[in-house]
Amino acid sequence: MGVREEKAALVEEVAQKFADSKSVIVSDYRGLTVSEVTELRKNLREAGIEFRVLKNTLTRLATAKVNAEGLDEYLKGPTALAFGFEDAVAPAKILNAFATGHKALEIKGGFVEGKAVDADRVKELAALPSREGLVSMLLSVLQAPMRNFAYAVSQVGEQKESAGV
Repeated sequence: MGVREEKAALVEEVAQKFADSKSVIVSDYRGLTVSEVTELRKNLREAGIEFRVLKNTLTRLATAKVNAEGLDEYLKGPTALAFGFEDAVAPAKILNAFATGHKALEIKGGFVEGKAVDADRVKELAALPSREGLVSMLLSVLQAPMRNFAYAVSQVGEQKESAGV
């Protein structure tokens, strides 16, 4: 396979990853040591997130294939992409937490649920509770009226019992 065919296959692969992922976070990894990048990759891999360093030109070609517009301004300099296939928030959370402890990692922006977002939006996304946390909040809200109703019924029953009715 020639170089052109290899690059075309890589563009197709990256385009498919953009199409399949719920979020893609773009970051600049310059200044991180090899051990720090290894630690970051390990953290991302454990969460089911793929972390790739790609040439910006190939990434632009891939985003054009799947109409992932608006990322070109973030594709300057050394760029690493974190593809989140299952959870849109997880890549932002992990990269933001890592960037907090390692100032060399810079979040440039991302592509979340079909829209390009800047670094501030990625950080806002990272501040959201996890999916499990949101589900538990929702369940708590849904259970509250039922719990209050059950408490009221038990209080009425106790009142009637103490009154001898």
